[in-house]
Amino acid sequence: MAKIKSEAAYDAALKRIEYLEDFVDDDTAPNDPNALELDMLIDLVEEYEAVHYPIGKPSLMDSIKLRMYEMGLSLQNVANLLEISTPKMNNIIRGKTEPSLSLTRNICKKLNISPEVALGM
Repeated sequence: MAKIKSEAAYDAALKRIEYLEDFVDDDTAPNDPNALELDMLIDLVEEYEAVHYPIGKPSLMDSIKLRMYEMGLSLQNVANLLEISTPKMNNIIRGKTEPSLSLTRNICKKLNISPEVALGM
């Protein structure tokens, strides 16, 4: 299978995908030429993006910030929820202090963050 080798080819593939989406839906036969082309282009774009636009794993700090935003919590709210001081929570968020294992477990449980994220897996 060919590969996307340039940003121009990548942009062209994205435009073609957008065009084909008007002709392919859940009811389209899998052997339809438009469906086959769309599948092929999606695979090529995903491969290109994996190399040129990789998405790293989120850090625990980023996950905490996201949860705070999603739950509408302030730094003080999170500190109270976790039963730690606000300055300590601030240091954790800023990456100046690593949380203990028991605190990490508490963060995961109370903020519904995956343990894999907390452990950097």
